Amino acid sequence: MADSTFLTWPFFEDRHRELSKELEQWAGSNLGEVDHHDTDATCRMLVAMLGDAGFLTHSGIDPEGDAPLDVRSLCLIRETLARHDGLADFAFAMQGLGTGAISLFGSQDQKREWLPLTRSGKAISAFALTEPQSGSDVANSMMMATRDGNHFVLNGEKTWISNGGIADVYTVFACTGEAPGAKGLSAFIVPAGTAGFEIAERLETIAPHPLATLRFCDARIPASAMLGHGGDGFKIAMSVLDVFRSTVGAAALGFARRALDEALSRVTQREIQGAPLFDLQMVQAKIAEMALDVDAAALLIYRAAWTKDSGAPRITREAAMAKLFATDQAQQVIDKAVQLHGGNGVRSGETVERLYREIRALRIYEGASDVQKVIIARQALTAFQEGRPC
Repeated sequence: MADSTFLTWPFFEDRHRELSKELEQWAGSNLGEVDHHDTDATCRMLVAMLGDAGFLTHSGIDPEGDAPLDVRSLCLIRETLARHDGLADFAFAMQGLGTGAISLFGSQDQKREWLPLTRSGKAISAFALTEPQSGSDVANSMMMATRDGNHFVLNGEKTWISNGGIADVYTVFACTGEAPGAKGLSAFIVPAGTAGFEIAERLETIAPHPLATLRFCDARIPASAMLGHGGDGFKIAMSVLDVFRSTVGAAALGFARRALDEALSRVTQREIQGAPLFDLQMVQAKIAEMALDVDAAALLIYRAAWTKDSGAPRITREAAMAKLFATDQAQQVIDKAVQLHGGNGVRSGETVERLYREIRALRIYEGASDVQKVIIARQALTAFQEGRPC
């Protein structure tokens, strides 16, 4: 059984502990045997289930209220869902990321149109930022949005878009030309079915998820579909990632906790020369390293989430540290679990084999590990030059 003593840390309030308990009970009853063979159908089902259970209300703000997104809740939900089922985590996470720009920068009309649908599971959302020639280099975006009277005309491609092909609404970033590079990027709400917008290719990965390349050929959208103002796109994208990057670390933490549990079960039940595998000091060393990495990752993740919830305008440094450490170390934790399982660790269908495939993408999306190192280094240098603590 996964450790829950971290919920007593001062990062959390009683409402977070209640949310964790409620979700744990729900996940235990509903996510035991999720069929991953038809990922599109499964993701649609999971979004509907999470919506019916009320958990998607945490994925976006209430358009009629004034409460901000609660990053600690987002992290707790992702950690718990990831520990039970990777696709369930994916389904929840993309609802939040896909509409994050609407929650943070949408007009009241935009919020009222889309957030009740995504928060109830009646519509699926996607976040379309990456392009074939520009992954982490957002400023190198080539997709164009040209003003034509009361409309914008979109031309270009987006790729590696989660929920591509099954989403009902996409947050799309395109160049509008207010200034060179990142300062000329804007964000738009694009419904699925828009004329001139098509799914160019479905993408298969080692851990199946709905992913696609999107193509826009003279796709016309009303000018009212713009989020914020022209040229706000880079600010919007970075603000959304600032909120949701910590949650990627939380998902990795959920995978790592499950791997540690599976490893402990294995080494206490498997015998070698008449004694439990755990009696070997080399095995104890691996378990100790896994437990240490899990706790250290949790501290970084919930520090970042608490800092944001406490009113910090940006948590670029904290979120980068949380994502980098949690995802990289989860990879190591899961690798150790696979090793401790011996041949069964690489047997298709085993829990640790599935975790081994699930974790890898988290070190790439929403800012690869190497990019996080650059962010952390630049933040440290800036603080040093300004005479602030690094």
